Amino acid sequence: MTIELPSPPKIGMVSLGCPKNLVDSERILTKLRSDGYAMSGDYAGADVVLVNTCGFLDSAKEESLEAIGEAIAENGRVIVTGCMGKEAELIRERFPDVLAVTGAHQYEQVVGAVHEAAPVVASPYLDLVPERDLKLTPKHYSYLKISEGCNHRCSFCIIPSLRGDLVSRRPDAILREAEKLVAAGTKELLVISQDTSAYGVDLRHASYPLKSGGEVRAHMTDLARELGKLDAWVRLHYVYPYPHVDHVIPLMAEGLVLPYLDIPFQHASPKVLRAMKRPGNDAKVLERIKNWRTIAPDIAIRSTFVVGFPGETEEDFQYLLDWLDEAQLDRVGAFRFEPVEGAAANDLPDPVPEEVKEERYQRIMEKTAAISAAKLQAKIGRTLDVIIDAVDEDGGATGRSKADAPEIDGEVFLRDAGHLKAGDIVRVEVEDADEHDLYGVPA
Repeated sequence: MTIELPSPPKIGMVSLGCPKNLVDSERILTKLRSDGYAMSGDYAGADVVLVNTCGFLDSAKEESLEAIGEAIAENGRVIVTGCMGKEAELIRERFPDVLAVTGAHQYEQVVGAVHEAAPVVASPYLDLVPERDLKLTPKHYSYLKISEGCNHRCSFCIIPSLRGDLVSRRPDAILREAEKLVAAGTKELLVISQDTSAYGVDLRHASYPLKSGGEVRAHMTDLARELGKLDAWVRLHYVYPYPHVDHVIPLMAEGLVLPYLDIPFQHASPKVLRAMKRPGNDAKVLERIKNWRTIAPDIAIRSTFVVGFPGETEEDFQYLLDWLDEAQLDRVGAFRFEPVEGAAANDLPDPVPEEVKEERYQRIMEKTAAISAAKLQAKIGRTLDVIIDAVDEDGGATGRSKADAPEIDGEVFLRDAGHLKAGDIVRVEVEDADEHDLYGVPA
């Protein structure tokens, strides 16, 4: 007798915002797949569309609202989750037809809403846990979230009100997940959180037993060391420059962790940093950067800066430009200050006019592009390790060096690389460079 299997409901997903949101989307889809749901790559084939929203800036909120509107127009059955879930009334007022609204990392609630909107037909042939978690990134790299939330109260940021205070995952659980990812083909682990340097503070840096024997402390340095033993690139993101970061640099020199730090400095002027209520405001940070480069000469430091913060004077901005000349950061992103509903910075005096913000933004980008171009020119003639992201039909390939995180930094464009495949890590001779990217050939 032929058994006719019921067709499982199909779920579509629109994931917006930062890598932390992407990890949330992966967890939600993995749970739904284990519950018997299928995935849809387009609106038309989905029984329900999930929109995982970002609410960090007003512009991000508007992008999220546009995505919700598009999903409703194209499909009509939409569940909203993510950071904008805190503003459920606004979403329902603008889109009264949404089926449900849940907040950031509320996995059970959003999965429950999907079960209610599109119940899966119980079947032992469909209700199967997949062999490994579903991923929204290529097979060869994976984001590894080590904590949720943040204990800081920066005046321009509303993340704590969206995601709560710091909640660290147990280090043994993180390592188990990392081991599974590497076993499934991950070649690069991208460690993310809201504040990676603060990892384990809420756990009082306690030690936890490892399945393989021994134990590991809930601390950034100890976790990084253990991750470095898994035979994969380990890249650290969102690291505040606390003193204990100095202890991670030797791990880079040993090859356990990539010589790469993503540190959101946000500004350099002491006055502006105080107004921002930024943590880790260390007057000796330039000296520490020099020491880091002594220990790990190839270390790449990326950062982001806000220009036009309320009260920022021309003197403050020039201080930032001079600081950048001294720091010689490898990768820099800049943002014009944007008031965010609920942020304390909105009430600060002396707002900077929009035209001044724009002029300062153009100046900082010109400055950092020149620094980047000079640093990349110095790499011409060197041979670097490159992880391949894509190979085209014409024999070209696109990859990244150890100094480049996916989607936010530069790339390495290769010729004569048709024999390679995504995930390969190869030696590349650098032949040319521009402001952001390198060009080369497999060595």
